[in-house]
Parts: sequence; C-alpha cells; structure tokens
Amino acid sequence: MFQDPSLRALIFSVAAGLATLLGALIIFITKKKSEKLVTISLGFAAGVMISVSFTDLYPNAVDLLSETAGERLSIVLSVLFLVIGVLIASSIDKLVPHQEFDSTLGDTPHQNLFRTGFVSMLAIGLHNFPEGIATFMAGYENMALGASIAVAIALHNIPEGISVAMPIYFATGSKKKAIQYTFLSGIAEPIGALLAFLFLKPFISNSLLGAVFGIVAGIMLYIAIEELLPSSRQYGYGKQALTAIFAGICFMPLTHII
Repeated sequence: MFQDPSLRALIFSVAAGLATLLGALIIFITKKKSEKLVTISLGFAAGVMISVSFTDLYPNAVDLLSETAGERLSIVLSVLFLVIGVLIASSIDKLVPHQEFDSTLGDTPHQNLFRTGFVSMLAIGLHNFPEGIATFMAGYENMALGASIAVAIALHNIPEGISVAMPIYFATGSKKKAIQYTFLSGIAEPIGALLAFLFLKPFISNSLLGAVFGIVAGIMLYIAIEELLPSSRQYGYGKQALTAIFAGICFMPLTHII
C-alpha cells in the first residue's frame, strides 16, 4: 500500500483531515448547554485561529514566496495576500446577514452561534484545502516527510474541530449536525490532495501555495476577530474568554514539538 507514492500521499491527507473529527468528540462528554463552556470553546477557537495564522500560515507564505520573489518582496506580498484574505472574508460576511447581540434588548446570545460555527467551518475548510495539497506533495516525494507533516497537521486539526463542533452543537442541540459540519471542514484536506493528484500537479508552485496560505491567514484572522472574539465575550465571562484565547494561542505552537 505504502509503496505506491500517490496512494500513500492520499492516505496521509485523509488521516490528517479527518483528525478534525477528534475535536468534535468533546460534544459527547458535554452533558448540558453551559454558557461558560461556550465562552471557553469560542475563546479557545479564536486563539487557535489567530495562532495558526501567525505561526503557520503567514510564515509559510513568506518562506514559499521568498524562493521566487526574494526576502523583502516576499514579506510585502505576504502582507498583501493577507489583506486580500481579510477583504474576501469581509465581503462574504456582508453577504451573510446576522443580528448583533444586544443585552439591553433581552436578546438571546445563542442566536448567532450557528452562524459562528458555519463560518468557522468555511475558514477551516479553506485552511485545510491547501494543507491537503502540501501534504500530498510531501508524501508523494518522501514517505517520512509526508508522515511527519500529516501528524503535525492532525494535531492542529483536533482543536480546529472543536471550534466548529461546539458552536453548531450549542446552536442546534444536534450532535449529528455538529459532526456533519466538522466532517465537512476536515474533508477539505483529502479533497485538496485528490485534486492535486488528478489535476493540479503540473500547476502547483511554491508561489501559488504561498499566495493561498497568505489569503487563508487573512480569512482566519478576520473570522477570529470579527466572529469568535465578540461571541466568546457576550455571555458575561470575560476573564474565562480571555484565558481561553491565550490558551488557544499558546497551544498551537506546542504541536510543532512533534
């Protein structure tokens, strides 16, 4: 099985992508809807997205672009692509109307949780897609390198699964829907690998991957700051939200130890 480089690379990508579902398992140990737990989950998810953007996606964008554009220009281009990602996310945000929570009107803060989970799914799916391409290309060229990258990405994907599953579960009360949406965010990774195998191999370049990583970093930052951070603080547990945010930021770099 692992002697065929294409099949080997696809298996690595599938395993890394579906690790997202491991994060969703938290809903099975959650016995009731707790606003404090929602606060912690959303804050942790925001920290994860911010950390992934600045410690993984953006540095990778700079490194990949520097191979063709040089060190200084690669930084400028990475920032440009990051801004493009923010603008794309902002445009999508305007197309998906939502009502802001206002405690003075007696609104229910849960009302936007489904939307928060949905946009998190989109962001993580967009994040996983180019990762699937990168995992496939690494696994295709080198089994050991592909395996190590797959393990690292799998560890990243577990907390990302939490950021999708928890808001969906608390918004709908349905574990099935939480699993379904988490699965959709994770399956983007093997889909990216499959497309790389079938169509994209001749066109994939470091410059293209660098641009994609920069854009996705901008999208994830926008969602973390615009969606997840405000949502985590609207339940009245400000200190817990802040602690969870820092925990998410600190946790993701630790996965690099592997």
